[in-house]
Amino acid sequence: MSILVTGGAGYIGSHTCVSLLKAGFDIVVLDNLCNSKGSAVKYIKEITGKDFTFYRYDLRDIESVQSVFEKETIEAVIHLAGYKAVGESVRKPLMYYENNILGTLNLLKCMRERNVKKLIFSSSATVYTGALGKAPFQALTEESPLAVTNPYGRTKLMIEEILSDLYQSDPEWNIISLRYFNPIGAHESGLLGDDPNGIPNNLMPYIVQVAAGKLEKLNVFGDDYDTKDGTGVRDYIHVTDLADGHVAALKKLKNFSGIFTVYNLGTGRGYSVLEIIKTFSKINGIEIPYVIAPRREGDVDMCFADPSKAERELGWKATRNLEDMCRDSWNFQKTVLQID
Repeated sequence: MSILVTGGAGYIGSHTCVSLLKAGFDIVVLDNLCNSKGSAVKYIKEITGKDFTFYRYDLRDIESVQSVFEKETIEAVIHLAGYKAVGESVRKPLMYYENNILGTLNLLKCMRERNVKKLIFSSSATVYTGALGKAPFQALTEESPLAVTNPYGRTKLMIEEILSDLYQSDPEWNIISLRYFNPIGAHESGLLGDDPNGIPNNLMPYIVQVAAGKLEKLNVFGDDYDTKDGTGVRDYIHVTDLADGHVAALKKLKNFSGIFTVYNLGTGRGYSVLEIIKTFSKINGIEIPYVIAPRREGDVDMCFADPSKAERELGWKATRNLEDMCRDSWNFQKTVLQID
């Protein structure tokens, strides 16, 4: 029996594959490589010393997806495939709805046809951010109000609602939705990390590209937030901790029958943009030039998780600190530069 990992060559997906293989699971990877690199598949095998089958398929092509279920004996699915850039989703909403929603529906149809009813879904803390107002901030629990402000976040929330409806219609399904906070860092080997094409959308890849001389300076969007240094605060979590959360969730699915629930995967504390920059500079000995730019529309002052439910019910908690995240991110960038 194997675990099908959609989007398994991506940033979070590749690290999740490593954690699964190290935990003794067999995997099958499906990825269309539109936002990832085929070399990740090679590095997953190199890091773990284990082989697996890779399919370069698109979830929107249901015949291709069906063929995977026909060829492989799939026990459960970890669904990470999807477009993920907030700004792009605002400019191209139909593209996001087609890819993220249609791809998920095709996957669920194929699972149902083959009676594969164990699923872990890659959701996001963005499902909360539209509900964060000016009231004093409290750590977000799984019961916090949900609201979204962009098409990307809306696809995540819509898929969660689809999964809830599916479970209500057939309680034999076992579904866990993992709401990620802000993954950064890279695998300790330096072979896997966040390596976006073009200008990055997220903070850490932007910092490492400045450190590597690919970009001149970092834009810090706003320094007048109601935080200790005026810059936005987010819950940054090491991507390997996040990957290990999928293994913990999968073990829960194997032992339960008939479940639909959600878990926050975060550290439970927030770091400001300036804290990230200063820690990166200190740990790696590289100054990061930055300028203060206007706030981005929709950004909130502060956002971090209460991850106690995942610790209580999954036995999982983040163990790596900000220094680890900054060190591993730069190590990956240096390795990629040497390889390239």
